[in-house]
Amino acid sequence: MKLATAKTIKMIDQAAVSKHGMRSVQLMENAGAGVAAVIVKELGGRIEGRRVAVIAGKGNNAGDGYVCARHLANMGARVTVFSLAASDELKGDCLLNERIWRRMRGEVRSIAARSGLRDERNQNFLKHASIVVDAIFGTGLSSPVSGVYADAINRINELGRKVVSIDIPSGVDATTGAMLGTAVKATVTATMAMPKLGTYIYPGREYAGRLETIDIGCPSSLLTDEAIKENLVTGQWVAGILRTIQRPLDSHKGSFGHVLIVGGSYGKTGAPYMAAMGAMRTGAGLATIALPKSLEPAMSAKTTEVMTLGLPETKDAALGAEAIDAVIKAAKHKAAIVIGPGLGLSAGSTSLVLSVIERAGAPVVIDADGLNAMAASIAALKKAKAPLVLTPHPGEAGQLLGKDIAAIQSDRVSATRTLAERTGAIVLLKGASSVIASPDSDIYIVPTGNPALATAGTGDVLSGVIAGLLSQGLSPIEAASCGAYLHGLAADEYKSLHGDTGMIATDLLHSIPSVIASLKGLADL
Repeated sequence: MKLATAKTIKMIDQAAVSKHGMRSVQLMENAGAGVAAVIVKELGGRIEGRRVAVIAGKGNNAGDGYVCARHLANMGARVTVFSLAASDELKGDCLLNERIWRRMRGEVRSIAARSGLRDERNQNFLKHASIVVDAIFGTGLSSPVSGVYADAINRINELGRKVVSIDIPSGVDATTGAMLGTAVKATVTATMAMPKLGTYIYPGREYAGRLETIDIGCPSSLLTDEAIKENLVTGQWVAGILRTIQRPLDSHKGSFGHVLIVGGSYGKTGAPYMAAMGAMRTGAGLATIALPKSLEPAMSAKTTEVMTLGLPETKDAALGAEAIDAVIKAAKHKAAIVIGPGLGLSAGSTSLVLSVIERAGAPVVIDADGLNAMAASIAALKKAKAPLVLTPHPGEAGQLLGKDIAAIQSDRVSATRTLAERTGAIVLLKGASSVIASPDSDIYIVPTGNPALATAGTGDVLSGVIAGLLSQGLSPIEAASCGAYLHGLAADEYKSLHGDTGMIATDLLHSIPSVIASLKGLADL
């Protein structure tokens, strides 16, 4: 499903009018009527006599609010519009609908001062409103909210009433999901034409509440245009991809690929183990852990289904340049490679990682210390012989781009896109609402997952899941997107049974097959 940035939705609105002959006032009418329908649904169909407060700004978002007010009043609701702008500030379709509202004797209370929403008369209405409609700012907002607008937003949040935001919660950046000073905490966001990217990225996702998409009549060709690069990973899409993986009755272990995991060091042998099991649980036929030879006996004793391979090591029992030839030999005929889990940072780790990406013929997933090893020379990643998938968390992404974590988190999409462009790799930026980017700027947002994943080792499982999907023939962008979705869905399944506290990484391994089965069932519907 496509997602709209602020720029995208502006272009769609303009194209609907200029290329398809639609009238902007009709789009506003459809939007306001759609919001009214969402409010009726939210109130269980009982609207007559209910109090509704519409908090309106001065742009098209406010115009949608005036249309909504009219439709609700016609259904018997007691609607009052609280205007944060003077009448002479309104223009175009917004002004037209404000005049229509006044001509039908709709009530407008002008909020000219910071104390406006807080005076006794206004507070009485707001405290007893069944719904507060946020019609202050739309997707065009790009600077911090201040003055009477900030005060109104804060007052809405203090009320504790149900809030329906029109198009996007006022104060949320429609593209980045950032909070521009302050933002409305919505119960429901009634979004126009198509969902906005910023409502799927934190903190915007948290402020948006439940999303309801309203069909305002835009031609579907505008909403599904391949030029729109931002996408939401959905269960139906993942199900369709998984269905392409055939498992015939006469299959054998070699049918589903052999994954090689390169990593491990003192105190970090669990990381490659979890990556290997992630690959196996996702359907890979075989997995081998290649690790320092002095640690191989312990790993061999630990594993049952997974094979092990001892490699030449440094004097500190780590992997470096000494292991290059053995790793390249082991990589032959492998369907996918993971390098980095528990690898450590020896003097030769960068040479090892670089040699693997330059010489291995199979897709390579680089995670954890594999990424840290390349932090000083990310341009070298473009030398890869085979496709790469990078799976950084925000700290690792910051190291690769020379930025701090706050800068990465302030615009996760741009950071992921930039890293993909600079490396030529598929990049999966982990975190709440994981972001995947391809070098040609395609973006995929993953809506699954929860705080249960905030525990050591879950990233290692994810790298293995992606490799397992690569070994079964998925493309790197498919493997990264579907892998992140499955990984998050497994955590969601765990949360539904046990809550989001106390999960450990290996708990995910038991849930992965069941969520794959449930999605394959979805594909059959």
